[in-house]
Amino acid sequence: MIEVVRNVRLWFAPQEIRAEGGTPDYRFSLANERTFLAWLRTALALIGGGFAVDQFLPDLRWGWRVGLALALLAAGVLCALRAVNHWIRCECAMRRGEDLPVSRFPAILSIAVAVVAIAMLVVVLAGWAG
Repeated sequence: MIEVVRNVRLWFAPQEIRAEGGTPDYRFSLANERTFLAWLRTALALIGGGFAVDQFLPDLRWGWRVGLALALLAAGVLCALRAVNHWIRCECAMRRGEDLPVSRFPAILSIAVAVVAIAMLVVVLAGWAG
């Protein structure tokens, strides 16, 4: 828990990362930033998908529409938060010369997106209208 609080603090004070070990090869730090940006693009796509479901499927039953939209929006929020946390953890690990941190988040996000996609497939094929 203490590490989580410390990492969140580093989100807003990235200059303090310099206190962690030595400076890694800049190519690694830049690759870490590109990965962070890829996660943010994923988050934006999920958020956009949530809004699209809500706005462009008015004939869908309210419960289905809101449920699918909220699932996509929540996944987008979690993805954005996880992106910055993973960026900090990787940057600190590189500076300390440690192995990069591993995470179950990609698998969990993939399963969540697959579940939402299956639900949307069922809705489309069944033609459930409100």
